Amino acid sequence: MNRGLTIALVSALAISTMACQRTTYTRSYVSPLPATPSTPVAGDTLSPLDQQPGAGQGEITSQPLDGNGQETQVASAPSGTTTGSSVGRTDLLGGWDVSSGADSCKLFMTLTTWSGGYRANTRGCSDENLSRIAAWDLNGSQVVLKDSAGSDIAQLAGGGGSFSGTTNTGVPITFRR
Repeated sequence: MNRGLTIALVSALAISTMACQRTTYTRSYVSPLPATPSTPVAGDTLSPLDQQPGAGQGEITSQPLDGNGQETQVASAPSGTTTGSSVGRTDLLGGWDVSSGADSCKLFMTLTTWSGGYRANTRGCSDENLSRIAAWDLNGSQVVLKDSAGSDIAQLAGGGGSFSGTTNTGVPITFRR
């Protein structure tokens, strides 16, 4: 009787395992998308960014397209200067060292839409103003840091890797790479 039960159990297991195996192998292929025409790049050849004439000298080095396909002018400033020259949103992305008063910590800026601007956050800040930073935006050439309600915390100007200004309470604030 024990042997008959074992054979029945093994047979049931074998049948259930066979039911799980795939017996047909059909493949469906998706055709590739057609090539999309693009507008040609002005000029015959492109040189690397660090070798373009005027790069790092405060001159216009490119005309990227805005959201409507129109050319916009972006000026570059030599690194380490605070000139108030035109700053693009993508120039501000990533991590920064921020300091105000006696406090120094990290500031991170993204392009995620948030409270009248874009998402920002700080880490390791003990200063109340710095720890409240939740958003940022550009107002002309000024970088505006905001709290989670969208109220201004500080306004800064600069270019390259350094920005400086004051908080709404009059305390100096800077951030740099």
